[in-house]
Amino acid sequence: MSDVTFKNYTLSYSEGVQGFPSFYSYHPDWMIGMNNYFYTFKGGNLYRHNKNSVRNNFYGQQYNTTMQFIFNDGVVDNKLFKTIALQGDDTWAATLATDIQNSGFIEADWFEKKEQAYFAFVRNSGTVPAGLDEYALRSLNGIGRSTEVNSGNELVFDLSINIKNILSIGDMVYFALPPSYNTPQLAGQVTQVNVDLLNGINNIVIDNTITGAVPISIQDAYFLFIKNAVAESHGVLGHYCVVDITNTNTNKINLFGVQSEVMKSFP
Repeated sequence: MSDVTFKNYTLSYSEGVQGFPSFYSYHPDWMIGMNNYFYTFKGGNLYRHNKNSVRNNFYGQQYNTTMQFIFNDGVVDNKLFKTIALQGDDTWAATLATDIQNSGFIEADWFEKKEQAYFAFVRNSGTVPAGLDEYALRSLNGIGRSTEVNSGNELVFDLSINIKNILSIGDMVYFALPPSYNTPQLAGQVTQVNVDLLNGINNIVIDNTITGAVPISIQDAYFLFIKNAVAESHGVLGHYCVVDITNTNTNKINLFGVQSEVMKSFP
């Protein structure tokens, strides 16, 4: 039997929704309401809540505010969740997970205020080497066949292949072997892009010592590349998206609504 971890919460009941909408991280020994104030006892001490200026501080311990919700319009459609927009007066960090991917995130300081709402693109942490399913390889782009592979880290291409305008230092290079070409393997990370067509120079130099890199076994492999997963994120893909947002502000803040720009995915 696997280990089970239990977490304790204090729940609050709302007459308006006739349910328990909030979970609190503090655990009082006793609680009571009196004269429109809420009191708790902890370790033999009496506390009156909602009076201190520092929010989310209970019994001398500081907590964060977290919320979880689900975007689930068009339940049968596979979708790309591209952005998060916050209607409120502060930014929140966010993590996003779908039934297909669980690597979406936004840092709190990435939001920009536009038309009185805080707006940010969903980033994707990705993995290195990339997974071999179609979702991890959505940003995989082809370069072409090499003519030579020198010392295992210099990839030479025909002068007709334009590598200067599509590759950047730091991109991850993958290669696929004939006859199937369906299992790309990590070759290394781009350190140089050398193009001088008049003098017959058209090559890429890679660092093939990084973790996960595989030696290139033939001279004319087919090469592909992936941009930085965070910088070039396409959002997260799935039928629904579970969003967790976190705020560390110790002052009073308001959050009125959360929106996402979502587009249907066409495989």
